[in-house]
Amino acid sequence: MNFYGKKVLFIGAHPDDIELGAGALIHNIHDICDVTCVTLSDNQKNPLLKNLVGEHYKSMETLGVPRENVILEKFDTRLMPEHRQEILEYFLKLRKEIQPDIIFTHTEKDIHQDHNAMTREALRAYRGITVLGFDVVRSSHGFFPNFFVEVAKEDVDAKLNALMQYKTYQDKYYFEADLLRATMVRHGALAERPFAEGFDILRIVADFKKCG
Repeated sequence: MNFYGKKVLFIGAHPDDIELGAGALIHNIHDICDVTCVTLSDNQKNPLLKNLVGEHYKSMETLGVPRENVILEKFDTRLMPEHRQEILEYFLKLRKEIQPDIIFTHTEKDIHQDHNAMTREALRAYRGITVLGFDVVRSSHGFFPNFFVEVAKEDVDAKLNALMQYKTYQDKYYFEADLLRATMVRHGALAERPFAEGFDILRIVADFKKCG
């Protein structure tokens, strides 16, 4: 799949989701296509997460995403299944404004209620567009990637550095550099490459042109 010149939309439920699921890919493609990253909840109703917004912006900056292409919304964490219609309407608004060519969001194998609800609405909102699912480890159940994108060592390092911006979450096991690197090595092995990020295919829409 060619990313060059494409409008690529990454959608996550909470700050850190997009970086955990696709940070190396974002760093790999941010200068060859138009990347927009949208997070539905800023988690600011939790007083223990007051630094999360600033950490998220620093993380995205580390990956090379311009501030104007980083969007944080205010949907309630853990209550997204109750607001599916509002999420659908918001996604339709994004579709009209951004006109994305490729969507990355949570895998359908994710059992977190927010992740699962927004993925279902993304599939409805983005009919006719390729949608690929990323994994955030802590809430996946049965995820196995079947779409791989090779990334370079510098992309791997950028992902690890981006996640280090989240001082709030440094005690979480899924932020361990060894785990994150090992996952990209494993996905690389499955793709017969040194490193890769792995996704599952929720929908592929192809357009084969005649050559010559």
